[in-house]
Amino acid sequence: MPKLTKLGWDRIFKKEGKFFIKPEKCVLKAVKFFKKEGVKRILDLGCGSGRHLVYLAKQGFDVYGFDIAKHGIKIARDWLKEENLKTNLKLWDMHKKLPYQDNFFDAVISIRVLNHGRIGEIKKTIKEMKRVLKPKGLIVVTVHKHLPVKKIPKNRLFGVKYIAPRTFVILGGPEKNVIHYRFDKKTLEKEFKDFEILNFVINKKEWRYELLGKFKNKILL
Repeated sequence: MPKLTKLGWDRIFKKEGKFFIKPEKCVLKAVKFFKKEGVKRILDLGCGSGRHLVYLAKQGFDVYGFDIAKHGIKIARDWLKEENLKTNLKLWDMHKKLPYQDNFFDAVISIRVLNHGRIGEIKKTIKEMKRVLKPKGLIVVTVHKHLPVKKIPKNRLFGVKYIAPRTFVILGGPEKNVIHYRFDKKTLEKEFKDFEILNFVINKKEWRYELLGKFKNKILL
């Protein structure tokens, strides 16, 4: 099933190009806090075509990023080159062990990415996020919230196939074959129990949760 996600996202970037341009508001707000907390090195987990890489690099951070889609990475590299910015980019799958040392990052952001997979895969990715974060490291995460399929606008839905509870694959449109997991608040709080939640927003318009958190400790079981 991860192969479908890879092919799906690669298809999107190949067809749509740099379709996300502006950074998310939650990232804009977090940057002020990052600077206050002395954050220097940031990982963009699932960087796509590079909108947050470019913004964060312009803000003076040491930015790393990876994505599963080779066309997304290509677009990001070209964009960064145009802006005369340097970051460390990799073609990588977030469901594998992350290619970074323990305690390497001051902060990790994951915007509209973490919910693309089965819950077992998501748990492993969160564990890896904790491994590469420094003690008291910060996270900014946005994920899809649970929404019954019947409430999704028809122009956003091309048919779905459920492969696990709250987990489905879209059967058509630009996100064809891309896996979606829908969080509820209880599940999200459970999976990020090792973080002190500094800010939590339910974005009803975009059907997602947004959180800013600080890692409580480095005891990984």
